[in-house]
Amino acid sequence: MRVRVKRPPNRLCLIPGVNSKKNQMCFDWGPGEMLVCETSFNKKEKSEMVPSCPFIYIIRKDVDVYSQILRKLFNESHGIFLGLQRIDEELTGKSRKSQLVRVSKNYRSVIRACMEEMHQLAIAAKDPANGRQFSSQVSILSAVELIWNLCEILFIEVAPAGPLLLHLLDWVRLHVCEVDSLSADVLGSENPSKHDSFWNLPGNTQTLTELELKWQHWHEECERYLQDSTFATSPHLESLLKIMLGDEAALLEQKELLSNWYHFLVTRLLYSNPTVKPIDLHYYAQSSLDLFLGGESSPEPLDNILLAAFEFDIHQVIKECSIALSNWWFVAHLTDLLDHCKLLQSHNLYFGSNMREFLLLEYASGLFAHPSLWQLGVDYFDYCPELGRVSLELHIERIPLNTEQKALKVLRICEQRQMTEQVRSICKILAMKAVRNNRLGSALSWSIRAKDAAFATLVSDRFLRDYCERGCFSDLDLIDNLGPAMMLSDRLTFLGKYREFHRMYGEKRFADAASLLLSLMTSRIAPRSFWMTLLIDALPLLEQKQVIFSAEQTYELMRCLEDLTSRRPVRGESDTEQLQDDDIETTKVEMLRLALARNLARAIVREGSLEGS
Repeated sequence: MRVRVKRPPNRLCLIPGVNSKKNQMCFDWGPGEMLVCETSFNKKEKSEMVPSCPFIYIIRKDVDVYSQILRKLFNESHGIFLGLQRIDEELTGKSRKSQLVRVSKNYRSVIRACMEEMHQLAIAAKDPANGRQFSSQVSILSAVELIWNLCEILFIEVAPAGPLLLHLLDWVRLHVCEVDSLSADVLGSENPSKHDSFWNLPGNTQTLTELELKWQHWHEECERYLQDSTFATSPHLESLLKIMLGDEAALLEQKELLSNWYHFLVTRLLYSNPTVKPIDLHYYAQSSLDLFLGGESSPEPLDNILLAAFEFDIHQVIKECSIALSNWWFVAHLTDLLDHCKLLQSHNLYFGSNMREFLLLEYASGLFAHPSLWQLGVDYFDYCPELGRVSLELHIERIPLNTEQKALKVLRICEQRQMTEQVRSICKILAMKAVRNNRLGSALSWSIRAKDAAFATLVSDRFLRDYCERGCFSDLDLIDNLGPAMMLSDRLTFLGKYREFHRMYGEKRFADAASLLLSLMTSRIAPRSFWMTLLIDALPLLEQKQVIFSAEQTYELMRCLEDLTSRRPVRGESDTEQLQDDDIETTKVEMLRLALARNLARAIVREGSLEGS
């Protein structure tokens, strides 16, 4: 019995019912799955030969490709990816930077759209388990968008001191939902300054210049008031002064108002160093994390990723995300974008491919595990210059060709990329399927497209056998329009020429038909098993009132008949055995001899009369 198990990448996957300490496992890799089962082999306990777990497990990677919502993410981001690859390399400076920032925002808008849809499904879910699963996906997408947004600020926009904090304030406002809702409540009230949440909201809508001037002014005033103990009688106002001066202890006293350590970080910078330089961010980030956690808990994977970003360690961000996330979508697309920003040029992997290409190959491989998303994977392989072509060839050969429509899609992809071997292989597979379904026309068409002479011969034989049984050809349009393709094999040539003979006969071009029929036999293109049929086809021409076959042609036909009847039977040549054993065949031979003799006499008389005149 087979049981499917989902395995997130880079994580330990426990097989239920299997004691790996007691028994050994065997496995076999596939393109998108792995078969795992318990074996009876045990070195320590030779007496126990029966596995305790009777199942074969199918462990599937990249299970996210089967999520309906995430499929929209994959489809939408595919178009953005292709657009990014076509950005003109000659663009430089602000124009190029603005395009790259726009691409980044497009990626984030797709993430947020999927997150919103997933959120709605979580609310509407009747099954609690489904609701929890959707909510978990919302949390993951939210974290992904949070990381991407920060990378956009630090690595793509490369905001300088001053604007940097404004970007970080927007970043916090966007991802800490309470800020937006509180702002709306406070500003919508009759007297915002007297609203209960007024002092809980750190917000800023001023320009950088206004912010710096006013900040310097009120910062000096706050320091003077604090030193003079102006508000010593009012602890709340004194606490407010300390917050406005960026006092860490005072800020941490209001920890319940801060969602997380990076919310604390931006708040701290706003009041203590609003013109922070990018190079100093890592110090503030690390200290904010340590202060906020206070040694009570360890950093989560998301904390480590954000910390690596604040340290401007791009490769560590990608590494941590690869470990933490359940698929390759995020790291593949972010790395590709950063590579277009010329930030990963020096980082090559020891096995020949750079980081961008490696991650794109992994992501594309996962897409090929899906029955329809594999078409997206083709484009990702196309933009991997080192190993993309080889990877595409390996993966495309494993696509199950369930329908002819799907096969045509695969074939078109291979032909567009001049993948000759794959084209031949696919055509041969389709030809074999058509033969099994007795669709000879389709089988012949695929074998010609595959340029497979042996299979074309096989299908041509089937056509000829059907003709002998039914007395007519199927798929006449195909046979009539073979053109140069009939030269692929002798048997196919014979099939095309034999059909041409019938067409000439139908058009009453008897002389041309007779010459063609004779040439098919004398050139040995016709299989010997079909000679009797050809000779029988000559009978109506021999019986015509007008002499069609000349004396020389008649002698040739006689030699062919005698050669056919006199040759000893060979094992496997059923036609020859029937020729000697069957009375019907004997009758045919006698009829032919008589018709040939009469035609020879008429031809000699006619040719003699012509010479005499």
